[in-house]
Amino acid sequence: MKRVIALITVASALLLAGCSQVGAAATVGSTKITQATVQKSIDGILAERAKVSTTGMQLVTGAELNRSQLRFHLISVLLGAVAADEKISITKAEIDARRATIVTQLGGEASLPKALVGANIASSDFPEYLQLILQSEKVAQYAAAHGVAQADTGTAIQKLVIAKAAALKVTVNPQYGKWDAVTGDIVATDVASPAASPAATK
Repeated sequence: MKRVIALITVASALLLAGCSQVGAAATVGSTKITQATVQKSIDGILAERAKVSTTGMQLVTGAELNRSQLRFHLISVLLGAVAADEKISITKAEIDARRATIVTQLGGEASLPKALVGANIASSDFPEYLQLILQSEKVAQYAAAHGVAQADTGTAIQKLVIAKAAALKVTVNPQYGKWDAVTGDIVATDVASPAASPAATK
């Protein structure tokens, strides 16, 4: 009986420990990126691929698709924190203006869905993607204004993001891979990563 009670106690402890991580694809400090958020992006991409011709496109699938979408949301949080440190903000008007510019460059609204599929971006994430671009540009401008050579602003942004990740502490659910603190990226834990869920392998 004592052995049974001990086993139940251990099982309960493991269950409680697991519950704290349920639903989390990654955490950045106190910010949690849920698995539902990542899956929504994946589902959106897969649904939109079915609506356009993908001939000749370099499309990521399986585990890499999962990692790419978590990477997008993770970098969005980190770069947002970097921008906030420097009092950099992006308005909806700026996002709308950049969207209009891109649509014009593509030749019209009808060309946008295929372009997003080719870039592995869910249409629902496009505003966040545009915000990320604008934040990156403004952080680069800030760095240049403080003595960083224009050619080195990309490296400067990467260093700021890596430093912010170290300060906030990033954890990644092993299902998606692992966080590389040196490069500031999510990498596969092994070749046969379990991150390839059935929904992401289509």
